[in-house]
Amino acid sequence: MAAGELLTKIRKDMTQPGDSKGSLPVVGAEMSARKEDLTTANERPAGSRESMEGRLEFEVLLADLSARFVNVPAELIDSEIEDAERRICEFLGLDTAALWQWGEVAPDAFSLTHFYNPLGSPDPPERRMDTHFPWCRQQMLLGRVVAISSMEQLPLEAARDRESGVLFGIKSSLLLPLSVGRGSTIGILVLNTTLTERNWPEELVKRLHLIAQVFANALARKRADRERQQMEAQLRDRLKEIEELKQRLEKENIYLQEEIGLLAEQTDIVGKSAAIKNVLVEAGQVAGTDSTVLLLGETGTGKELLAWAIHRRSRRKDRVLVTVNCASLPPTLIESELFGREKGAYTDALTKMVGRFELADESTLFLDEIGELPFEVQSKLLRVLEEGCFERLGSTKTLKTDVRIIAATNRNLERAVKEGRFRQDLYYRLNVFPIVIPPLRERAEDIPLLVWTFVREFERRIGKRIDRIDRDSMDSMQRYPWPGNVRELRNVIEHGMIVSTGNTLAVRLPHVDFSEEAKGSDLGGIERSHILKVLAASHWRIGGIGGAAETLGLKRTTLQSLMKRLGIRRPRPGMPE
Repeated sequence: MAAGELLTKIRKDMTQPGDSKGSLPVVGAEMSARKEDLTTANERPAGSRESMEGRLEFEVLLADLSARFVNVPAELIDSEIEDAERRICEFLGLDTAALWQWGEVAPDAFSLTHFYNPLGSPDPPERRMDTHFPWCRQQMLLGRVVAISSMEQLPLEAARDRESGVLFGIKSSLLLPLSVGRGSTIGILVLNTTLTERNWPEELVKRLHLIAQVFANALARKRADRERQQMEAQLRDRLKEIEELKQRLEKENIYLQEEIGLLAEQTDIVGKSAAIKNVLVEAGQVAGTDSTVLLLGETGTGKELLAWAIHRRSRRKDRVLVTVNCASLPPTLIESELFGREKGAYTDALTKMVGRFELADESTLFLDEIGELPFEVQSKLLRVLEEGCFERLGSTKTLKTDVRIIAATNRNLERAVKEGRFRQDLYYRLNVFPIVIPPLRERAEDIPLLVWTFVREFERRIGKRIDRIDRDSMDSMQRYPWPGNVRELRNVIEHGMIVSTGNTLAVRLPHVDFSEEAKGSDLGGIERSHILKVLAASHWRIGGIGGAAETLGLKRTTLQSLMKRLGIRRPRPGMPE
């Protein structure tokens, strides 16, 4: 007998009806039409040998398919299943093979994921298990095998399934539920004929059911591997978020320590004058909103203190107020300080750095001395204010932030706009709710209250008791112009507490030539004259103990900025100061 004829006879013999007795739950066509022992050699010796050879070849195929799934990588399982469907269909002469998976695409539904059709149709016909084959779907969820030799043999309750079978041209069908162990059904292996009807011997069904379980184990392993990868990816994301949160908390802790150190010196705004009361009313009006606030006032008037007061009364009060002094950073670093940077963004960027905008997300960012912000950075700041978006230096990834802005300046921003040193659109964006903080000389009635507040503060720190301040000293302090404002007053009181030997405060005010001060046509002239006198007294030493910055109650960088703005330069040797 030729090899082709032998294979045809083997396949025919493998698909003849057999004994339906056994433990496998099978629902469908009658499978006991012929009770013939195919292994009995006495009745049909030649056919039995051919049948045994066919079974052996089929067993070898199943063993080979099973072995291929033992160590197959998860990413190759789909292609192995499709190849196995092809080999089974070719060996048994079937027309289509389909594998449906539970919840793979849609939850609580079977979705067609693997389809083989040797007849040439490139895509499976559109069909849904729940709508086209509801009875079969229910049997699969119950873990039952369904063997259909003819669609006419389906029970009455499977009328919809019979109609769909005729619609899709199915003659016979074998449906095998896929499950792992005693678990629920995770899929279905469906084998169909579309040209002729055929029977499904129990021996064949059992073996195909075994290969279906091999598919089930492989798919379960693939799902577990995918879930593991997803969990690892989620874990990496969580670890990244935790690391970023850790860095953020560390940065916030640093800021808190710095700010607490500064605020420990004065924890409230002191004053009872009409001018300061008006400022506090305006601060209270805007505190509960997310509107941008622009604080205007001379150096030392308490702009940062007022920013803290506004933040503490806002809905963002549970987060730390983040501050940036725009005048204290070089132009080359201010951008990375505000927006952050990636590692390698520039030569000295050896690590990634979180910027102040990112740190202040859902909080308040205080931009002190905003008038000193470099012009090229102003456009990026405008974008953050308008869109809440920015990129770190060296990155193309856009970050979102929810930040409330409080800006402060001692400059005339309107003049800076006219002179082209400050963007007009940024000025209008910042000038939503301006608050002008009056200089100390315009609220002299607050000076006694401020003096005693500072005295009580330094009593605890220095360990001295002050019971009185003579009237002449108080009158002198109320007449003094205080170009350094409250900060300068505080430094004068601290100096007085140190040098006082009794219970009476001894105050030494900086010498001011009032006749010369009166000649100044504006505040800038008075300020320039006073700074020049202090610089001369300190021998032009700006920083350090006893330097001009300390005497004026200013930061070194702030004083340098003022000197630049007022055109103050150190005289060359041999030139009069």
